[in-house]
Amino acid sequence: MALTPFPSYSYPNLLQLSVRSPSPSPSLHPSLIHLLFASPCPTASPFLLQKRGVPLFPVALKPSSSKSKTKCFSTKEDRLNQPETFPSENVGSEADDDEFRGTEDPNSHHHHHSSAVATQRITSSFSDSLSLGIRDPVYEVVEVKSNGVVSTRKINRRQLLKSSGLRPRDIRSVDPSLFLTNSGPSLLVREHAILLTLGSLRAIAMRDCVLIFDYHRNGGKAFMDILLPRLNNMNGGHCMSFELEVVEAALLSRIQHLEQRLMDVEPRVQALLEELPYKLTADILEQLRTSKQTLVELGSRAGALRQMLLDLLEDPHEIRRICIMGRNCTLKKGTDDMECSVPLEKLIAEEEEEEIEMLLENYLQRCESCHGQAERLLDSAKEMEDSIAVNLSSRRLEVSRVELLLQVGAFCAAVGALVAGIFGMNLRSYLEEQMFAFWLTTAGIVVGGVVAFFLIYSYLRGRRIL
Repeated sequence: MALTPFPSYSYPNLLQLSVRSPSPSPSLHPSLIHLLFASPCPTASPFLLQKRGVPLFPVALKPSSSKSKTKCFSTKEDRLNQPETFPSENVGSEADDDEFRGTEDPNSHHHHHSSAVATQRITSSFSDSLSLGIRDPVYEVVEVKSNGVVSTRKINRRQLLKSSGLRPRDIRSVDPSLFLTNSGPSLLVREHAILLTLGSLRAIAMRDCVLIFDYHRNGGKAFMDILLPRLNNMNGGHCMSFELEVVEAALLSRIQHLEQRLMDVEPRVQALLEELPYKLTADILEQLRTSKQTLVELGSRAGALRQMLLDLLEDPHEIRRICIMGRNCTLKKGTDDMECSVPLEKLIAEEEEEEIEMLLENYLQRCESCHGQAERLLDSAKEMEDSIAVNLSSRRLEVSRVELLLQVGAFCAAVGALVAGIFGMNLRSYLEEQMFAFWLTTAGIVVGGVVAFFLIYSYLRGRRIL
């Protein structure tokens, strides 16, 4: 008695129990073949054994007498610890054992076991994905072939990982949904692909094609405008590999974008620096603030790109990994020396290594020039801002001095008003009967106010307050 699985296309998880007799006997009729735990009646429905996440093992049973015992597996450990054959209390003849072993195929048993384990893994993985509710993201990309053919298609993450040979953590650097968290420039070299993240450009370069994410953004459009003419020239006989063409087009598009922004902001800053010493208005100050903010952003992006190129040039291992992509070459551990099955491929890879270094040095110089010019303009704007602050401070100081003088004069006048208020009371002082009392009092108030003012002014000058 042996367990054999049904065909996968009909009942993938159904086990069939077939009864085979070692010797022809009228008691065992061919119609006694039925399913495990099924009724002998032909009309009875089979009983299915199915448990998610638990592998099902084939079990072989030998026919025995009516007193044989039947064992049931309650746990997974019981199934693993029990043997595949259950002996009965009254063991049959050795001939029965030999004939049963002769009918059993080891290769078939191994094949059924492997199929059961693989089916269990697939079923478990699929059920886990359904239970967790994980959705496989779908990306809309532009695919550019090495011959210049452009097509738009949708590809999910699983297909992308399979076609590019990448790992899920590698996709994070080019995932459009992580644009805010992965805004820094990066150039990641893998075994079969190069991942490019330069501003709004996010692409995966492979041996025969490049996948461009967010192709509707300015970075993707500029990259395609540069790449497609270069591919046409490459088909005309250019010797540079497709991956290097993609890398150079990406770096060129990014550098040109930074240089264009620098060319736009530089004349505006120069004009503001010429006008500000003579014309200090709110509009000009606002233009200076926005230009300074643009220069800070431009310098930051150019500096990040420069640092990426410097790190790449200081790491020859990454450059050599670019050179051996698509070739039967490997790198020795420790020394990073290239070993190729064909000597010609090694020679081409070494030439490409020198070409990549020269290419990176060229774009590094352009990036440093852009970064340096942005820093100089930013320093000039900061100096002008400092001079404006000093000018405004001096003006505020003049205003404060005038305000202090007015306060001193108001104090002296208030003292005279106090004297006039005293004499204005409706009380007898016998001075109102004198003819010269009015003029004497008025002269005293004026002279006293002037004397008090000059005394206070001299005191403030002596303390260097005015």
